[in-house]
Amino acid sequence: MPSLTSHDVVRMRDQLFFDGPDGGRKTSRFWLLLVLSGVIATTGVIADSIATVIGAMIVAPLMVPILGTVVAIVLADRRHATRSITLVATGAMSVVAIAFGLALLIDTPIVAATNDQVAARVSPRLVDLVAALATGVVGAVAMARDDIADTLPGVAIAISLVPPLAVIGLTAESGAYSEALGAALLFLTNVSAILAAGLVVMSVFRLSRFAGTGPQRGQPFHRRRAVIVVVLSLVVIAVPLGLTSQRIGTIERIESTVNGLVTDWAAASDWEVLETTWKPPDEVVVRVSGPEPSPDTDELRSRFADSDVGGVRIDVELVPTTRVLLGDD
Repeated sequence: MPSLTSHDVVRMRDQLFFDGPDGGRKTSRFWLLLVLSGVIATTGVIADSIATVIGAMIVAPLMVPILGTVVAIVLADRRHATRSITLVATGAMSVVAIAFGLALLIDTPIVAATNDQVAARVSPRLVDLVAALATGVVGAVAMARDDIADTLPGVAIAISLVPPLAVIGLTAESGAYSEALGAALLFLTNVSAILAAGLVVMSVFRLSRFAGTGPQRGQPFHRRRAVIVVVLSLVVIAVPLGLTSQRIGTIERIESTVNGLVTDWAAASDWEVLETTWKPPDEVVVRVSGPEPSPDTDELRSRFADSDVGGVRIDVELVPTTRVLLGDD
């Protein structure tokens, strides 16, 4: 892996730090794009439109101060690290506020049960952390090497930053606070993964050789402490992600078992399973349909008694069907 040159460092500073002769222009551009991406993401989630949400990901500028934090940490640049972290924090709170405000204009609650865009962002798992780490590596490499910078739009789509913030505001306004916490966990997961992956990439590119060089203000800080904070945050975040992964795995196993048992039972009477869904906290709802008469549920009850889904309530909804032939006699 080639080392970075002083020219590369100057280029990254210019792209990631909000100062210099164009500092005001960079800052205004950041806030303009952030507000627009927040509105686009929020309306996309409300409309349950994946295309609109993807558009918000491309427009969103939050990746810039996050990578700016990475570079500032490696360069031991306290001033720019503080400013970049502040931009990330205030930017995130602004998007949440935008989403909350737009949600006040809607009568219908925006929650996971009725919206796929919300459901996809309120139960992050360990696989989301792995994906975020991989995406963070790509983003950091694309920033370090200007010859592959054209991959950044793909990175923006792969890493979900603004949409989870929109979900936080929408679900919080709807009173679904547990879902808002889940979306917040996804955002923190992505930010921590980008920081951790970026630090590794910049170490590989030997950016630390340029620590203490370039325009700085204030005293430099110890890189090791900042790295420890990033690593610890990643470890702490991995705990609830692991618990969520385990819970979702258990739910999927129970749903599969219940669906299989009900399907076999219903098929004997020419009935079929229409839908199998998990209903928190510990209930599986199964809708089955078929011709009269309805199949004997006592047999199904005995099948569940012999299965490994004990402690879960099974709600079987029988939907009899009637065929009516319309036409001439």
